Amino acid sequence: MTVTIRPVDKRDIVAVAELIEEIERFYGTTEIQPFEERQTQVEEALFGSPPLASALVVEDDASGELVGLAAYSFLWPSAGSTHSMFLKELYVRDTLRRQGVGGRLMRELRAIAQARPGCSRLEWMTDRTNPDARAFYRSLGFEEYDGKIVYRTPIGNS
Repeated sequence: MTVTIRPVDKRDIVAVAELIEEIERFYGTTEIQPFEERQTQVEEALFGSPPLASALVVEDDASGELVGLAAYSFLWPSAGSTHSMFLKELYVRDTLRRQGVGGRLMRELRAIAQARPGCSRLEWMTDRTNPDARAFYRSLGFEEYDGKIVYRTPIGNS
């Protein structure tokens, strides 16, 4: 299967909303938000003014179907007064895993970060309980950074 990796476009909103449901199910979520609500949130996040995030999508060249996603944002400050790219989600449909698509996404993300003036690093997280993701990142030559503890609290309006 050949794929194209490209920036998300407004015509992808429905497909990205569908992919996000697939991602949620992959991580074991059983309470899935209504599709129309998810679709609205995708549009606001990626194309609002200002957008909250950016994304690359993986498109199957034969079917035109979206089969992967890399969602990211820029955070400031990072080291000193620079900023960093934070990869929030990297997902490739299981039928395409272990075919180099995830590695291509990571290279594209790195290129975007390197091309952005003042961006000093690319950062992301994965669960300690996700050995496949950890092995994937190690296979690309990335080392785990053991210096951070993640905190999270729900906000009542989401």
